[in-house]
Amino acid sequence: MKPAYDYGDEVRLIRNVRNDGTYPGADIGELLIKRGAVGCVFDVGTYLQDQLIYKVHFLQQGVTVGCREEELIPAADAWIPNRFEFRDVVLAAVTMRSQGEDVVQPGDVGEIARVIRDDDSLFYHARFNGYTFLVPEQALQAAPEGSKRAEPVLRRGGQA
Repeated sequence: MKPAYDYGDEVRLIRNVRNDGTYPGADIGELLIKRGAVGCVFDVGTYLQDQLIYKVHFLQQGVTVGCREEELIPAADAWIPNRFEFRDVVLAAVTMRSQGEDVVQPGDVGEIARVIRDDDSLFYHARFNGYTFLVPEQALQAAPEGSKRAEPVLRRGGQA
């Protein structure tokens, strides 16, 4: 295994990093660093002899975490910041259709299921009214603070 990054390389985190139980002083599942943060590699090691782990210091956040290679890109690479995260409550900004039928109206409450990045684009899997849609960021609006997730709506055939 040859590391893609070396001591001193600046890298950007492309996934949120949560405590898996190995970060002292933080609860399991607690968010440690948000995607998009830039840090500096200062050590490379292995885990279970088949995974490279980079010790990355995020100076602005004052945190050092272990990151897998697939969670990092060079800091100089193009980056599109995302507005929403997994499980964020959102509102539809447009009408959404399924099989020719309007099933989501502007203002309907939904939830982000996944953030999907390509080299130069950003999309979300968003759940609305029991349907999951692949949508660009401009098709969504932030829900007011304290908004609750909508209950799943049963579709024809009794499936949520």
